[in-house]
Order: sequence, then structure tokens, then C-alpha cells
Amino acid sequence: MTVAADSVTSLVQSVDWLTIAPPTITAVVALIVLVADLFVPEKRKPLLGVVAIAGLVVALITLLPLRKGNRATFCLTTDADACSYTADHFTLVIQFLVLGGALLTGLLSFHDTGRKLPAGEFWFLLLSSAAGAALLPASRDLATLVVALEVASLPAFALVGLRRGDRLSSEAALKFFLSSVTATAVMLLGVSFVYAATGTLHLTQVAAGLDNVPGQLGTLAKAGVALTLVGFAFKTAAVPFHFWVPDTYVGAPLPVAAYLSVVGKAVGFSGLILVTVIAFPAYADVWGPAIAVLAGLTMTAGNVAALRQSATRAWSAVRLLAWSSVAQAGYLLVPIAAAAYSSDDQIGATVAYALMYAVVNLGAFAVAALVARTKPLNRISDYRGLYATRPLVALAMGFFLLCLAGLPPGIIGLFAKVTVFSSAVEAGLGWLAVVMAINVVIALYYYLQWTAILFRAPEAVAETAEEGAETAEPVRSSTPTPVTVAIVLTAVVGVVLSGYPQLVLRFAASSLF
Repeated sequence: MTVAADSVTSLVQSVDWLTIAPPTITAVVALIVLVADLFVPEKRKPLLGVVAIAGLVVALITLLPLRKGNRATFCLTTDADACSYTADHFTLVIQFLVLGGALLTGLLSFHDTGRKLPAGEFWFLLLSSAAGAALLPASRDLATLVVALEVASLPAFALVGLRRGDRLSSEAALKFFLSSVTATAVMLLGVSFVYAATGTLHLTQVAAGLDNVPGQLGTLAKAGVALTLVGFAFKTAAVPFHFWVPDTYVGAPLPVAAYLSVVGKAVGFSGLILVTVIAFPAYADVWGPAIAVLAGLTMTAGNVAALRQSATRAWSAVRLLAWSSVAQAGYLLVPIAAAAYSSDDQIGATVAYALMYAVVNLGAFAVAALVARTKPLNRISDYRGLYATRPLVALAMGFFLLCLAGLPPGIIGLFAKVTVFSSAVEAGLGWLAVVMAINVVIALYYYLQWTAILFRAPEAVAETAEEGAETAEPVRSSTPTPVTVAIVLTAVVGVVLSGYPQLVLRFAASSLF
């Protein structure tokens, strides 16, 4: 009996509630919103949005006491270094990005929930996905990693198809769901192979196990490593797993497309970094060259497709942002590939670039959501003359596009690209640095072309047939306050980062684990 009691006691793990507070609070608020939706009358549904946004703010605040980055919980009693949840600096930065991105998505959606989107379902799904996305960077075992990935992904499928009766929305959700499920199935097969080869799921123990894999299990381990990377490659929209992106972004509500472009990528890159740098360093010779090739193909495919977008095609603005996000994913992959050839510190460049990209891309989508209120087809040509009707919005959009292009005054975009470029050079990946330089030049064309359209004279409005009739003034709709707040927040943060880029770039020069 004593032996049995001791064995049970050895399995008991203490829980540090403060450490797990950010995803836990987000999940609890999601459940509160779901239950409250059953009792809140229709005219008071906006209160659900207020509760959801307040919950995200509280979750962000709970990151402050964790800023030292030295806490962990759900650790094995037999091995204190093997923990399922770790709040290190990498975790906190990604959680800040994820929760901040969800908060801005909530602001962009606030005015439309209840009118175009069912309020209760929308806020529950957004918070549920954000909770999973916040859990993922803290996950330090493969089981938790897979669960977090699916908790972040499954509500996203529903968010894409939430516009009831909209054929494009339903089609986009179906494509997103089927391709994601296939990638997840492949990844789970890879995880099972890794477990079979190492006998453990904790990332640190997996790394030790892969260092000493028996000869007969070597092929199984390599196959497991390769297949596990497939699921995360899909989430990052890396070629050839990128085909779902443009149709999904066009079919989804614009705030949801913004969420997928930033938070969805953060989820994919976080998982990819964790499994490569922490779990699979012994197989860097397998995943390093593979990710380097994926990076080159992804940035090239994304930029070439963005370059081909016609300004007069319906939803061309959203499609260009979608293909641009694929190209940006290629840049984000470069430091991860570099980590296989030099040191783990290279992944700091990916984190720094992701923070810059999140701010300016959310800002660009915020402006797109504003323009879509009067121009529902959201063509690039619809932005012509925006400066004449909304000068501050046009200036903000121009700034966001220049940041994505890496041109002044978007200094933070320039510095982030230089940091990523340097990581490739330092790792000896000269060919990848050349491919990146060529792609940056290609991207300049379509970013500058869109920027120029913002400041062109608006197209002449047809005059009426009556003599002396004056040209009609451009129609201008009111701007919802939450959308204005989202544009202002992203613009201010972008300007601050351009003035003091070290706020973000310091992550590229420090160890995050």
C-alpha cells in the first residue's frame, strides 16, 4: 500500500495559476460570453463585445508579472526540467502578439457583430481561438502542442464561415477546414513516429532521445520529424501548403482575415520554432535545408502572385494582402532555417519581424475594413483618391504599405528586413539572402503602386444631364469609433517602432529560451 501511495503521489503536479493566467482568463471569458449569450436580450448584445474586449485586456495585463520569463508549471516530479507549460521570454512575446492581435480584431469587428455577424458566437469563437493561440507558445510537450494548435484552429474555421448565407464565406471555410484537417492528420502521424522512436512527448526529453535513437529506429525518427513539420508549415502558409490563403481571406469577414494573417501565422511559427529548435536539434540536417528551400519558394510564390493582381478585379485589395502575407511568411522562415546552421538565437529575428508585421498588417486590414464600408468589392482601384476624402487614413495606409515594403518612413520594416537578411548571411545561406533581396525588390513594385493610388486625384464623378449641375461630392460614410481606434493604435505603434526600432529588434539579439 505504501508503494502504491508513493507512486500516486509522484504523479501529482503543482499548478502555478499566475503562470497560466493569460490563456486561462481568455478561455474563461469565452465561456462566460457563451453562457451570457443565452440570457442577454438582443438589444444588449453589444455588452458581450465589451466583456470579450475587457477579458483580452485583462489577459494582456497578466503578462506584466511574468515579464522575467522564468516560470514553469505542470512539470514532471521525476524531472523538474521537463515541463508542459513554460512562460519564458519567447512565450510572453508571442502571447502579447496573439492577445494584442485578437484585441485589435475585436475592435474591428465590434460594429458589425449583431448586424452582419452573430454576436455571441463570434465573440466565443474569437476568444476560444485566442486562448489556444496563447497556450501554444507555452507548450513544451507534443501533446499540449497539438491540442493548443487545434484549439486555435477549429474556432477559426467557424469564424471564416460565420456569414450565414454567403456562398464565398462557406466555400472559404470548407477549403480552410479540409486542407487543415489533412495537414493535422499528417502531423499527428509524425508525432506518433517521434513518440515511438523516443518514448516521450516532452520536447526536452524528445531532443535527448533523438540524440541516441537506436539504428533500427533512425528512419522512423526522420520520417516523424519531417511529417511533424508539415502541420506547422500549413499554418504558416508556406509553399506548397499556401493554396488556401487567398480564397479564405476573400471569403472571411475582413477582421477574421486580419486575425488569420497575424495570429494564425504566430501560431504556426511558434509551433515550428518549438519543434525545430527545442525538440529536433539533432536532426537540423533534415529540417534546416527543407525550411531554407520552403522560405525561398514561399517568398517568391507570394510576391509573384501579388504582382499579378489587377487593380480593377473584385476583392483585389484583399487578395494582394493575402499573397503579401504568403511572401512575408517566406521572410519569417529565413531565421528558422538559419538556426539549423548557426545558433538558436537566430530565431529572435523571426520574433522581431513577426512583431513588426503584426502591427502594420493589422493596420492595413483595418483601413481595408473601413474602405469596404463604402466599396464592398474592395478593389485596389477603390483606394484611388483616398487622400482627398480621408487624408489621415490615406497617410496611415501609405505608412503601413511602406513598412511592409521596407522603405522610409517605415524604418521598422527596413530594419526588420535587414535583421532577417543578416541572419541568412551569418548562417552561410548566401543563396537564400540573394533570393530574399530579389523578392524585396519585386515587392517594392506592388506596394509602391498601391501607395501611389492613394494620393492620385479621384476619378471624375459623372455630371448630371441638367445644365449648370455641379459635380457630386464623394460619398463619405461615418467611421465606427472602434475601427478608428484600431487604425490609430496600429499607426501610433508603427510610428513609435520606426522612431525607436530597438523596442522590437532587441529580441533579435537576445536568447528568448
